[in-house]
Amino acid sequence: MNESKKFTEAGTDIEEVKHQNANSGLSYNEIMAIIAHTGGKGTAQYSDTDPEEVKKQIHRDVD
Repeated sequence: MNESKKFTEAGTDIEEVKHQNANSGLSYNEIMAIIAHTGGKGTAQYSDTDPEEVKKQIHRDVD
């Protein structure tokens, strides 16, 4: 075992978690800042939600 690595009591590699978090995209706070700054306009680029599919689902739920 590499002695320079830091692990939690459960054995989680702390540096690896930090590395994965850094590469995971925007944080909740970053998204909230963008929405606050833009009023939500132009934020579709950060979503993988298909708006047409959402509209279809809403329509199915109403019927």
